[in-house]
Amino acid sequence: MRIVIVGYDHPDAQQLIGALQQEYVARYGEEDLTPVHPVEFAPPNGLFLLGYRGGRAVASGGWRRHDDAELGFRDGDAEIKRMYIVPEARGNGLARQMLVELERTAALAGCRRLVLETGIRQPEAIGLYESSGYVETEKFGVYRDDPLSRCFAKEL
Repeated sequence: MRIVIVGYDHPDAQQLIGALQQEYVARYGEEDLTPVHPVEFAPPNGLFLLGYRGGRAVASGGWRRHDDAELGFRDGDAEIKRMYIVPEARGNGLARQMLVELERTAALAGCRRLVLETGIRQPEAIGLYESSGYVETEKFGVYRDDPLSRCFAKEL
């Protein structure tokens, strides 16, 4: 997979984000309600990546810096958002490849810890994060009081 940096508002990014939101609807009954602004994923405070195979976008993921203690973040934190692999490309290690690149680029940008929120109806995501060294952490963000939500963190 060829991974490239794009803007959050890139047409291929928007297509995959739309598909991801529909997956949330299927699993949870609604789209992700977390506020997201494209500028948050622009360097140096964030980054958005797409993975291509055969000229087609098949993977996405981004990170954005956070340091708001009131929301549960620490200085040096970055949050992973919009990590997605199209269904027909799953099971080939692409999610792990994207995650490694998100970690690498966040560390190069000076981030010290990555955090993320996922849900119990995404067991494959939880398995990926746990097998990649992420540990469950205090809940944060929009879903911090949602019993379906799980938050994870990894020191970089």
